[in-house]
Amino acid sequence: MSTFTAPDGTRLAYHLRGEGEPLVVLPGGPMRASAYLGDLGGLTAHRRLALLDLRGTGDSALPADPATYRCDRMVEDVEAWRAHMGLEHMDLLGHSAGAALAVLYAARHPERIRRLLLITPNPSPLGIRATSEDRLAAARLRAGEPWFAEAFPAFRAWLAGEADFDEVFLPFFYGRWDGVARAHTDAEPQQTNDEAAERYFGDGAFTPDVTRTALAALTAPVLVHAGELDGGPRPDLARRAAGAFPKAEVAVQPGAGHYPWLDDPEWFLNRVLAFLDGPAGAAPPSAE
Repeated sequence: MSTFTAPDGTRLAYHLRGEGEPLVVLPGGPMRASAYLGDLGGLTAHRRLALLDLRGTGDSALPADPATYRCDRMVEDVEAWRAHMGLEHMDLLGHSAGAALAVLYAARHPERIRRLLLITPNPSPLGIRATSEDRLAAARLRAGEPWFAEAFPAFRAWLAGEADFDEVFLPFFYGRWDGVARAHTDAEPQQTNDEAAERYFGDGAFTPDVTRTALAALTAPVLVHAGELDGGPRPDLARRAAGAFPKAEVAVQPGAGHYPWLDDPEWFLNRVLAFLDGPAGAAPPSAE
């Protein structure tokens, strides 16, 4: 574990894993410690992952001001981290809610991005977001699963605001509901700062028109990576998000949910490496 100091004096921690060119990683959750990302499907054999514990999560300190948990307030944490690591430019990966932070960083500091990877991203900074209908449509794709009959009504009730979150519908977030997925969900409560998560998408965090205008200056290639079975975002929403970037490509991983590196590590690894190893200024390939 290594540490640095954020502009407001909060001590933030990050973890270095693997060898090779650095890949800077922002976790989702929102506000889940970076441990849940593991080795991202084996990327540590090819890249040196730098995984940030966002303020108030994992090994990072609690901030003096809880208002700084809001997503846009942490953009300068990322910039301070980049400077601390001595990276003039960086390949930046954000997962889920962490992709929202990555988009805001790219909009504010486009000159620092060499490549941007948005893995099953929350596209709220662009003024779009997965709806309950999106999530239910994706959930219906799992109708043949043995757990579906019990999970779907509970999921629908939760999305409608008629019931509390229920672990019975956690399988909808994974392409394969197996021992690996179960262990991944079991660790979540100990890894997440619930107060911070409630503030992450707080009022005022996003100004979509401003962000979209700023992203016009981003010359770096962008990968928007979606899971075929994921409800947030569904592949169509991922394609809409990609349209906000001058140079973007979309990958849809077959049979994958919200954590594609767990569902098929080899597919995920090969697709991400193909993007990372491609020419930084090349035109994007076909969308799928």
